[in-house]
Amino acid sequence: MQTAATYLVVIEDSPESGVAMRFAVQRAAHVDAAVALVSVVAPTEFLHFGSLQSAMAAEARADAEKLLDRLATEAETLAGVRPATRVLDGEPAKAILAHVKNNPGIRALVLGTATRGSPSALVSFFAGETAGSLPCILMLVPGGLEPARIADLA
Repeated sequence: MQTAATYLVVIEDSPESGVAMRFAVQRAAHVDAAVALVSVVAPTEFLHFGSLQSAMAAEARADAEKLLDRLATEAETLAGVRPATRVLDGEPAKAILAHVKNNPGIRALVLGTATRGSPSALVSFFAGETAGSLPCILMLVPGGLEPARIADLA
C-alpha cells in the first residue's frame, strides 16, 4: 500500500484514536512523511442465518469507513493533505501486524492510549512481546494530550 515513509494510525471509535491521528499528522508534516489511517472489522460470530451475518459484516464495514472518512477529513483540515484510509478484515492485532509487515514504507505504528484504566487489547499486544519484533517504530500517544501539547511534541 505505502511506499513513502508513512505513519500508520490505528483508528477505533474512541477519543484516543483522534488524539493519535492529530499527533501523527503533525509529526509527519515535520519529517515529510505520509499518514495512513486503518480500521479493522473483526469477524462476526457465526450465526445460523448467513444473510444476517452478512448484513452485520456489511454494517460494521460501513461504520468503519464512515469513521475513517470523518478522521481523514479532520486530518486534511489540520495538515492540508488527506491521509490514505483502509479497512482491514480479521482479528485486529493479527490484521494490523500483517499489514505492517507487508508494507515496508510504514515508519511508525501509532496507537492512542486510554486516559485511564487498563491498556486496550491492541496496546497490550503491540507494546508487549510483539514490540521487539516489529519492523517499525511503535508510538503510543496518551489519549489525554491537549492540542497545544500535541503540537509541541510533534
